[in-house]
Amino acid sequence: MTSLSEKEKMLQGMEYFPSDKALFADRESAKALCHEFNLFDITDRKGSRALIKRLVGTYAGAWIEPPFYCDYGYNIKLGKNFYANHGLVILDGAQVSFGDDVMIAPGVLISTATHPLDPIKRTKGLETANPITVGNKVWIGMGAKILDGVTIGDNAVIAAGAVVNKDVAANTVVAGVPASVIKTIDSTHKKSD
Repeated sequence: MTSLSEKEKMLQGMEYFPSDKALFADRESAKALCHEFNLFDITDRKGSRALIKRLVGTYAGAWIEPPFYCDYGYNIKLGKNFYANHGLVILDGAQVSFGDDVMIAPGVLISTATHPLDPIKRTKGLETANPITVGNKVWIGMGAKILDGVTIGDNAVIAAGAVVNKDVAANTVVAGVPASVIKTIDSTHKKSD
């Protein structure tokens, strides 16, 4: 029986050592591309988009305002018409999937990574990564934090500063720490709130 690589463990949601040489090299490669993107001439949209395409796993037409940071990039799936404002950080040890027409405000953190509660495992450097799924037409407000394992349903709104540590139903607005539902969205409503 062959043992799994640390990358295979990471991608399967098992405990893994992020200090592994191959994972470290993957992160360094992503950091170099992020650095290049963050310093790129912002007026060269075509060139900027080409860098985003090189960095992320799936690109269906997106715009990300610099600065942008991620761990690996290859676990990020961007839907059509994706937009992220300045300062987006995605810690993508597991897959992070965005549907179409997603809008992200400045200063948002999305993290698939978590650490063991057991202090012995934690001090050894182990971590796990759990996927995050963001549906279609989701708006994530300024400074929000989306934690590992969360699914956000279509049309949901995450209020500024919210910490999302559990699934968010479609057509709801969540706010607070931890985030909870404060409103249901009536999709037939014609006027903007």
